[in-house]
Amino acid sequence: MKPMFNSPIEDLIEPWRPKGPSPSIVFGHANVIDPVDGSVQEDVSVYVVGGHIKAISKELEIIDSVQHIDLDGKFLCPGLIDCHVHLVAVPGASDLESTARMTPAIAALRMPYLCGQMLDRGFTSVRDCGGAQAALKQAIDENLVRGPRLFIAGHGLSQSGGSGEERSIHDHKQSCCAAILTVARICDAVPECMKAAREELRCGADFVKIFAGGGVTSPTGSLDNLNFSVEEIAAIVNVAKNAGTYVTAHAYTPGAIRQAIELGVRCIEHGNFIDESTAKLMAEKVAFLTPTLVAYAAVEASPFPNFLARASAAKVKGTLEAGLRSLKIASEAGVTLCYGTDLLGPLHDAQTHEFSLRRQVLTDLTALQSATVNAAKMMGQDKLGALRPGFLADFIILNKNPLEDVTILDDPDKHLLAVVKGGRVVSSRWSKVTAEESHHLPQIE
Repeated sequence: MKPMFNSPIEDLIEPWRPKGPSPSIVFGHANVIDPVDGSVQEDVSVYVVGGHIKAISKELEIIDSVQHIDLDGKFLCPGLIDCHVHLVAVPGASDLESTARMTPAIAALRMPYLCGQMLDRGFTSVRDCGGAQAALKQAIDENLVRGPRLFIAGHGLSQSGGSGEERSIHDHKQSCCAAILTVARICDAVPECMKAAREELRCGADFVKIFAGGGVTSPTGSLDNLNFSVEEIAAIVNVAKNAGTYVTAHAYTPGAIRQAIELGVRCIEHGNFIDESTAKLMAEKVAFLTPTLVAYAAVEASPFPNFLARASAAKVKGTLEAGLRSLKIASEAGVTLCYGTDLLGPLHDAQTHEFSLRRQVLTDLTALQSATVNAAKMMGQDKLGALRPGFLADFIILNKNPLEDVTILDDPDKHLLAVVKGGRVVSSRWSKVTAEESHHLPQIE
């Protein structure tokens, strides 16, 4: 009688995991981009073993047992990092209200598709600032879902009536302690805030996100509002610090930004209305800023005229122009800038266009740094963001040099030849480089 089970035990338990370690590959005749200083190592070989870069050299000896890919002078750039996404806000509806009300089951089934799209655009890592849960992160890590490395906040923390709130002014149902919404968890007063932060960390959050000021899409309040008290923010920062991580804050105005930074918050999301003195404070505190300009540009250019509710649409007016000014102010003050998009629903397709917006104010190098080395530094990931021996083998293969024109990254279908994550070719538009097939079946002779 033939055995009933022919596969190894580990394959029976988790049959979706890759079979064997990451392949050993030498990528030869490459021009390697260093986003730290803007230099290019010309005509070198990059030796990848076990998901990491083992060596970068002009005179790498031939290893017969290792796969060789001749890049013929193409450019290797560190994998891109988007520091502000909301994977739970999946495509499938033409307006934000319908997107927010999508059932969790439908959203969960659509998130893998969205993750794969981001990977195909060259984003090998993304930081979700509210909504994505540990189950999705685990599925990506196990190769069940094809997507970027995922760093999550779980649910962001919002006060009642804050910018993470979903109830309208006419919705009078009471929010129970730490009520969980799509992207946020409601908490009020120090004990609730500490409990909520601890719960998100317990559930696998890599960092804590707070809504520290008014928001564009929130149904109540203005952009000028301050959210949370000094005591509440200080308590949340203390919880994160004790857990060895950090707090990032949604904040648009100088008042919200200053309150957060002075209380130990490490990063600011958006920051569209920052002024010179606040930017100087951020630089002094070594705080990070993640502008999300494309979120407002995409709404203005959207083919969906009613994507935002009327009140939210009114808040968007002037926000993009203010964001460009804030980007210039922050850059000149020496604030470390990170790349973020904050796109929702059907607007995710514009993810790479943040580069074109930033190029109006920043150099090609500083724009690229925001999506590579700066982003990795902000997240505390010392093996991402650059191409060095010992670093994770996350990189993209390009047919042009983004240091000469970073906007080539806006057109992946034309310039992004392949994506390598963890030493595996996970996406390819180039016949010379074959992407791995997760479900490739052996041929029957």
